[in-house]
Amino acid sequence: MFSRYFPILKWAPNYNREAFSADAIAAVIVTIMLIPQSLAYALLAGLPPEIGLYASIAPLVIYTVFGTSMTLAVGPVAVTSLMTASAVGELMTQGTPEYLGAAIVLALISGIILIVMGIARLGFLANFLSHPVISGFITASAAIIAISQMKHIFGIDIHGHNLIEQITSLISGLPNANLATMAIGAAAIGFLVWSRHRLTPKLMQIGFSKQMAGSASKAAPVVAVIATTVAVWALELQSAGVAIVGDIPRGLPTPALPAFNTELWSMLFLPALMIGIVGYVETISVAQTLAAKRRERIDPDQELIAMGAANVGAAASGGFPVTGGFSRSIVNFDAGARTPAAGALTAIGIAIATLFLTPLLFLLPKATLAATIIVAVLTLIDVETIKRTWLYSKSDFAAMLGTIIGTLIFGVEIGITIGVLLSLILFLARTSRPHVAIVGRVPETEHYRNIKRHDVETFPSVLSIRIDESLYFPNARFLEDTVNETISGRPEIRDVILMCSAVNSIDASALESLHHINLRLKDAGVLLHLSEVKGPVMDRLKRSPFLTELSGQVFLSQFEADQRLQDKNTLPSI
Repeated sequence: MFSRYFPILKWAPNYNREAFSADAIAAVIVTIMLIPQSLAYALLAGLPPEIGLYASIAPLVIYTVFGTSMTLAVGPVAVTSLMTASAVGELMTQGTPEYLGAAIVLALISGIILIVMGIARLGFLANFLSHPVISGFITASAAIIAISQMKHIFGIDIHGHNLIEQITSLISGLPNANLATMAIGAAAIGFLVWSRHRLTPKLMQIGFSKQMAGSASKAAPVVAVIATTVAVWALELQSAGVAIVGDIPRGLPTPALPAFNTELWSMLFLPALMIGIVGYVETISVAQTLAAKRRERIDPDQELIAMGAANVGAAASGGFPVTGGFSRSIVNFDAGARTPAAGALTAIGIAIATLFLTPLLFLLPKATLAATIIVAVLTLIDVETIKRTWLYSKSDFAAMLGTIIGTLIFGVEIGITIGVLLSLILFLARTSRPHVAIVGRVPETEHYRNIKRHDVETFPSVLSIRIDESLYFPNARFLEDTVNETISGRPEIRDVILMCSAVNSIDASALESLHHINLRLKDAGVLLHLSEVKGPVMDRLKRSPFLTELSGQVFLSQFEADQRLQDKNTLPSI
């Protein structure tokens, strides 16, 4: 019972020195990667840089206790940072204590929502965010993030919550760009792009193993941080207008939860819900992908509790919303992490950096952090998925495109809402007119296929209709109309078989439609039969009077129904 809610009890008793060594190595690598990322994502969220460090300590420790993924790395990520800035920025002014307080409350509300969903086993609600919607949302968000960070690359102010406003602000501010800031930003972007694609092969050429070279290349942002900080110090670039991080307080945050404010909580509830669900979808996707590689099991509902607890921990430690990061988790996995303890060890590393290393970051240029964000989010713009979706499903592409355009024009909250609504509308439209096929028997087999696609055998007096969708209120009338249109003008038909192999459920509206179909066919001298009805569907039908009113029979298989009715209609009359 306890291990259900505290998965640490499953793996901790068998934890050994070998696992600790693997986790410690992975933790060192992830810590090196996470320090500049945490600072950068706090900047993206409109928060002081130390808040990113705070959000990377307690959530990691808490996930170690509650999480079911052995390799998931929790912390600030680009998309939730953007959503945080969007939600809080509409209520408070950046740089004020009220802005920070609202971001903390946002993490707390999001955490509470996820915990409640996990306890109530409501993880299925995340399924309403389809892959095309999530992919489109992340692509559009990445574009907004990249443009928003140009203010630090050019050393100008950029305002706006959507792409159009930001591009307009960027263009108007370009005449005031700072050349020294541009030089640092361009150099950092160039180095990070080069290291992402070229550094690993270069290191392998000089004798590094593939794994060591890959791990070392992940430290490129740290190299950029060190190099540009030294450049600012040596050339005194801050006097030339280069914006620097400045003083970062040393020490760990004092645990505390924000006070309850009814008005603020009500305004942040919907943004917190969206951040929680989007973060959960990303988390569960990453966790299941990595777990499949090791044949491990992820508990989706427990992951809700784990991510909720991690966000409550982020709020208690003065942080902002967190989730499972894709790139960090991949690095953690590739570095050989064995258990969630790698996350706890990473948290120790971040805590040490917060205690002792923050004075060294005083001259760190904001342009370097912006470059780190830009290079990271550009990989999130998934053009290939857009192309594949267009070729495979025009309706899914419409939902994806609607999400992209909505996010770019109206902002992240409205954009993802548009995507969800479009998905639901298109789903209802598609299932309201399901594929229905008249089927016949493939010669010398017991298989039945669409007469328009295959060379099949049919019998004039028997009409077999296969319904390729569950029956519920949007398509109930469509089924009635289809049956009526199919038999009209065909007096030779004596039996109609509804082949229900693809019907997983029949709701009350559809049951009423079946009742009307049965009565109308009976009045026309035609019997209605069902075949291949699934067990759960049959169980529900037995609880209604429909089966006793059915003019025909229920057959176990379409072959049995077809043969029995053909034999009946070919018997000589006496």
